[in-house]
Amino acid sequence: MSSSIASPNQRVCILRLSALGDVVHIVPLVRVLKALQIELSWVCGPGEARLLEGLEGVRFHVYRKADGFAGMRRLWRELMDIEFDALLLMQLALRANLLSLGIRAKRRIGYDQARSKEGHGFFIHERIAEHPRGHVMDTLLRFLEPLGAPLPAAPVWDLPVPEDAHAFAAQHLPSGARYLGISPCSSHALRNWRAERYAAVADAAFERFGLRTVLLGGRSELETTMRDRILSAMRQSQQAIDLVGKDTLKQLLALLQRLDVLIAPDSGPVHIANALGTPVIGLYAATDANRSGPYRNTRWCINRYAEVARQFYRTTPERLPWGKRLEREGVMDMIAVDDVLERLTALIACDTR
Repeated sequence: MSSSIASPNQRVCILRLSALGDVVHIVPLVRVLKALQIELSWVCGPGEARLLEGLEGVRFHVYRKADGFAGMRRLWRELMDIEFDALLLMQLALRANLLSLGIRAKRRIGYDQARSKEGHGFFIHERIAEHPRGHVMDTLLRFLEPLGAPLPAAPVWDLPVPEDAHAFAAQHLPSGARYLGISPCSSHALRNWRAERYAAVADAAFERFGLRTVLLGGRSELETTMRDRILSAMRQSQQAIDLVGKDTLKQLLALLQRLDVLIAPDSGPVHIANALGTPVIGLYAATDANRSGPYRNTRWCINRYAEVARQFYRTTPERLPWGKRLEREGVMDMIAVDDVLERLTALIACDTR
């Protein structure tokens, strides 16, 4: 292993373009390196940069995937006068691997052999240590070890949320009420639960616990259509607060902080809410909550991944490649409304906040 560079004034570049949940996983690593006074640059996507804006001591360099090789050349020109002491290549996609070629670094550190794909090994000099399967954030934190930096005893996020975002959230979710957030859509449609099941949970949460439903999501047709279907299926739709497509990423942070609980499939809001300390009931079947569930809240997740592996693939999660998605029609139907209500009842009784 190369010598430690975990000392002040060393330059480290993180290359992780997306997605929102994954960049949130990296923030605890950033907190450790900043405490060691390391100079940090981060190459990421535009949405990810907006989400993390205000993260002190980090210089963001934005690459837009739609810009292709022209965007790569612009980024390389932007960084041409910098030689980093280490580049942490924390994304396995071929696009990210190619983008790394124009970033000068004395050390190029990437994933272990078992997790590598898309030619990752050709773009790095060193690998993080082999380690057992576990949560993706535990893997990302292992990038600290080659730098000689300590693993944190407990992850610290402290995501920056501006005051105007807090004001927006307070306006739409005033104090004095209790709120159940539903962020129903993943970017992968086959990870999404049925609208009528979200509606049934929303009605029961209001009738049993007085939780008002807050619908969250972006402006895409998938998300607005899902919102409409949930509202039309609810008996108590008058109590719902529709914020789909009405907030910015920073405002989403503030909204998530005001929730009593969030229900969502494997998606960015799950991990953002977790980082903010909001309890999350994650709905998992196409992906494994043990690997990509909300880091502090996996005990509240409903995880049918192993059942999907057995029923549809005649195997077990341990025999599948790391990170294998089991995205096919019907897998999310293995999660019943009563499963979610049982978990919600237990969470409220526990009062984790």
